[in-house]
Amino acid sequence: MIQLQGISLALGGQPILDRLSWTIKPGQRIGLIGSNGAGKTTLLRLVAGQLEADSGAVARKGITGYLAQDVQAIAPKRTVLEEALRAFNELEELLASEQAIMRALAQHAEPPTKLLRELERVQTLLSMSEAHMVRPRTETVLAGLGFDTTDFDRPIATLSGGYRMRVVLAQILLKKPDVLLLDEPTNHLDIVSIDWLEQYLKSYAGTVVLVSHDRYFLNRMVTSIAHLRMGRITAYAGNYDYFLAERKKRRVLEQAAYNNQQREIAQAERFIARFRYKNTKARQVQSRIKQLQKMERLLPPEREEARIRLRFPVQRQSGRVVMALSQFSKEYAAPARVQVFKDAGPLTIGRGDKIALIGKNGAGKSTLARILGGTEDFDGTRKVGHHVDAGFFAQHQAEALCPQHTVLASLQEAATQQTEGELRTLLGSFLFTGDDVFKPVAVLSGGERSRLALARTLVAGTNFLILDEPTNHLDIASIQVLIEALKQYQGSFVVVSHDRHFLDQVANTIWHVGAGRVRVYGGTYSEYQWHVTQGSGEPMRGADTARLTQQRAARQVTRRSGGPKTKAQKRREAEARNATYRSGRASDTVQAQLTQAEEAIAALEARRASVEALLGDTASYDDAARVREASAEYADLQAALHALYKEWESLADQV
Repeated sequence: MIQLQGISLALGGQPILDRLSWTIKPGQRIGLIGSNGAGKTTLLRLVAGQLEADSGAVARKGITGYLAQDVQAIAPKRTVLEEALRAFNELEELLASEQAIMRALAQHAEPPTKLLRELERVQTLLSMSEAHMVRPRTETVLAGLGFDTTDFDRPIATLSGGYRMRVVLAQILLKKPDVLLLDEPTNHLDIVSIDWLEQYLKSYAGTVVLVSHDRYFLNRMVTSIAHLRMGRITAYAGNYDYFLAERKKRRVLEQAAYNNQQREIAQAERFIARFRYKNTKARQVQSRIKQLQKMERLLPPEREEARIRLRFPVQRQSGRVVMALSQFSKEYAAPARVQVFKDAGPLTIGRGDKIALIGKNGAGKSTLARILGGTEDFDGTRKVGHHVDAGFFAQHQAEALCPQHTVLASLQEAATQQTEGELRTLLGSFLFTGDDVFKPVAVLSGGERSRLALARTLVAGTNFLILDEPTNHLDIASIQVLIEALKQYQGSFVVVSHDRHFLDQVANTIWHVGAGRVRVYGGTYSEYQWHVTQGSGEPMRGADTARLTQQRAARQVTRRSGGPKTKAQKRREAEARNATYRSGRASDTVQAQLTQAEEAIAALEARRASVEALLGDTASYDDAARVREASAEYADLQAALHALYKEWESLADQV
């Protein structure tokens, strides 16, 4: 239990928290949200005891673990495993005490009772702490966070900032604090590690408070939202999607209450101003003054966020095939020989393809992005299509910005046809508001430079975008603006991201990178997940990807403008109409077969559920023959359902 009462805090003369009260109850899963600069990190640090409030009281009970956005100082000479095991320093002390007592006992022919009792106490504590499971637990957590067993003995100094953060996260998780405070825990995790962290936190016994811009993660993880705005906390009993819906309803009520209070205040102030100097009204004037002084002033309601609509211009349309990679391989020789790709591909990107590039960290996603962008050598051929203008965004491009330019001037340099007002709107959606647009690039933080570099890439008028982690350093509102813009984008793109909500909204094809290969799945990220967990899990073949590219390209063909149609055009249109008619008649039969398959699946799933209930009932195990029959039936049902699922997928594709 943590309770904050009347907390006020200012940093550098800027008020951050204003008489804030908040209770964090045991077992809660809380998402702490708010706009950039609202004070979320400051509040977490205060809850963790790293900051002191200017006024108010904080009551803490239990142990608190805090994961900051920036990696805390850790010893560079220690190995990954050694650093993670520091979570169990208290156990190390107990083990050392046990060894010392054993040595002392060896020096006595008749063991002293006091030493024996102390040994019993220490060994009881070690047993309760499951000391024998320390190393296996540590290795399990490290593996879940994306470390291979070969990484356990690597010095911390050889790790990137993202992997150092993972070591710190592993330490905190292993300590099992009563309250876990996580500030952007998914920032440096790949999709596989995020999935593991979700499962770990769902079974976590303590309280979890997390700050995240990953909407998908928030929806799956939290059961309540704490909205930090204007230094105060407003609680919502639900996940992030519930918060969005409920906030709209509350705005209406808050606006009405605020308007009523403002009317009362205005009436009281008019009365005071009118009768302040009249003796006959003195008592009433004083009553009104005291009433205003005691009144708890309501905050002005949060304004409905203006819906920013951005369009990223395309100067010209590309050919049907945007890019083609032959079968290819890629190997790094230094500092150690690493085979990233081995006979991967071939890969084809067609006009209208919106590709999400996913996989574990280190699998080769960024390498493939650079190969597509033409900045990475590889064994194979890369063929760029007709009229393809490519734009490439990666985090390192932020360092190439001219430091003397202002934010606005830097964007104007890359823009094609946008007005200054349009550019400032774009900058506003990427968190550059007001006079921020006149800041020199030289004074920007790393995150601000990254956002500016992304904005420059998007306004350049290219028809093929390669975006490596574009949502880093963006808040939820800015990510939504980017999603809407990419949905309207008339070109093609390949995007690397671990933000699953973002990928699910913008992608129509998934490329999964792993084990030196690239597996292609048609559909959204949710459809990809279904294929992997429930369906066949089989990627598309080369012929399938080529057909998908042709179909998408055909849908993108623009209408001819003006002029009479030629005979050849009319003939082709007639053939297309006839083909559509024939396929329509055929599709009726296929639709009927699809309906039958769905009914059969529903019946088998219902039967499987009843068999599962029987097998899950411990009382049924008294009858061994019955259990054997149920197990055999369950296996048959699974096989039948697998065949029906494949048949349903085939029929659905035809429809």
